[in-house]
Amino acid sequence: MMNNSPQLAVRVDDLVVERGRTTVLDELSLSVERGAITGLLGPSGSGKTTLMRAIVGTQRITSGRVTVLGHPAGDRRLRTRLAYVTQSASVYDDLSVRENVSYFAAILGTGGDVDSVLTATDLADCADRRVGALSGGQRSRVSLAAALLGGPEVLVLDEPTVGLDPILRASLWDLFHRLAAEGTTLLVSSHVMDEATRCDDLLLLSAGRLLAQGTPTGLIERTGTDSIESAFISCARGGRP
Repeated sequence: MMNNSPQLAVRVDDLVVERGRTTVLDELSLSVERGAITGLLGPSGSGKTTLMRAIVGTQRITSGRVTVLGHPAGDRRLRTRLAYVTQSASVYDDLSVRENVSYFAAILGTGGDVDSVLTATDLADCADRRVGALSGGQRSRVSLAAALLGGPEVLVLDEPTVGLDPILRASLWDLFHRLAAEGTTLLVSSHVMDEATRCDDLLLLSAGRLLAQGTPTGLIERTGTDSIESAFISCARGGRP
């Protein structure tokens, strides 16, 4: 059983998720510290999205326990304290950027946040454009802007930098670090290993199992390698975790 520390934003204990006869997550146990950027790294099909869905309470689990901010995942008390940005932009194409964000703000009761989140996500200049006319990267940032409404304590991001050019990726990571510095906990999934160095802590996932958890530097040192990609490969091949 994991330590029930108030410093933990997320605890996962012996989590199993099965689909038919396939085990997607296999007795997974891990923790995510408050106020840190934790990277969830692994190849496609490793179970990253399933784990994130379990954390936000939208995934049916077979056994185990997931706790977020001291409450069971999916608890109604987490409604405004946790936000989730999926791989596919969850926005309305026929509305403008501002209309989309204003709509979600009205649902959450945080109307005053609209301009600030548009600025934070570099969307102020295209606030009046219809979302359906935007690039994929811009549409993803509209979803992120909506997720930031109300200042959630935990932000779960499923591959948020997919489709972004290097400049926008760097800008987004700058935003993530600002949010973490203000106390927000971020769980960011990626299959791009070079993003690992931007995280405070890492979870290396493969085939539904946790290979290792630790800081980027710590994992490299413990595996005797020279990069996170090499450390991941070492762990996947049964090397030192």
